[in-house]
Amino acid sequence: LAQKHAALDKEQEEIKLIKRSQTEMLERISGFTAEQAKEYLLNTLQEPLTEAADEMGFLVTTQVMELWFTLIVHEWRAARDAFRADELHTAMDALLRSRRGLQALNDSWAPIAALTPVQFNGFRAAFGKASGFQSAMQRHMEFLIGQKSAALLRAHSGDPEVHKGLSEAYEEPSLYDEVLTFLHRRGFPVPEHVLERDVTAPYATDPGVVEVWRRIYAGDQHDPLLRLGELLTDVAESITRWRLDHVMVVRRAMGNKSGSAGSAGVRYLEKRAAIPVFPELWEARGAI
Repeated sequence: LAQKHAALDKEQEEIKLIKRSQTEMLERISGFTAEQAKEYLLNTLQEPLTEAADEMGFLVTTQVMELWFTLIVHEWRAARDAFRADELHTAMDALLRSRRGLQALNDSWAPIAALTPVQFNGFRAAFGKASGFQSAMQRHMEFLIGQKSAALLRAHSGDPEVHKGLSEAYEEPSLYDEVLTFLHRRGFPVPEHVLERDVTAPYATDPGVVEVWRRIYAGDQHDPLLRLGELLTDVAESITRWRLDHVMVVRRAMGNKSGSAGSAGVRYLEKRAAIPVFPELWEARGAI
């Protein structure tokens, strides 16, 4: 019980420090223009907790990734809404923009891709239980591609605003769900049980959907729907490459240690990386 009270006291003290820091920041920017204030805020988010030379690179890298997550979520939501409205070209434009964002996201690993265990240990302990595992925006991305989890949604229940946004993504059809519904309206035989599935469940491959993509890929090689399939494949490949790079970065920096937030570390990341994105797009290729 004493330990619990001590932990609560420490948490309250941390909250007070954050509020004090926010107040001081607002006082500093009160005379700035709106644009200057935004730039100032962006450049004050990096607050190293140690003297380790590599910590700043780690902070900047993870914060930049959060911005790319935000852009990609924005584009995937736009694409999903366009498919729902039968606006194929608008949807493909959004997917194309997201593909560029994914490329930039993947390139963002470079500053921390070769951290040694000693370099990483130089600042890791200062983060406590903080972890990229806790990124709500990355979770939003996962939900949008159909890889949903009630447990991961509950993990964000402590922040009502974040939880609300994630709950909406969890309960709504994913981007891929809307693609399949769009293809059904175009006359393709997407199985009824796929169209009526529980959209809060993780998406699982279906042989009927494999056949839909097989028909598209075996048909007119200039069909816009084939280009759609290739855009979705580009997106899926980029996501997989990001996950695999994540595995390698963590393996180089900390081997098989457990993650800061209590995950299984590399083993958890390997399990996530093995989950195919838009699975039927890959399976259909073997049927042609």
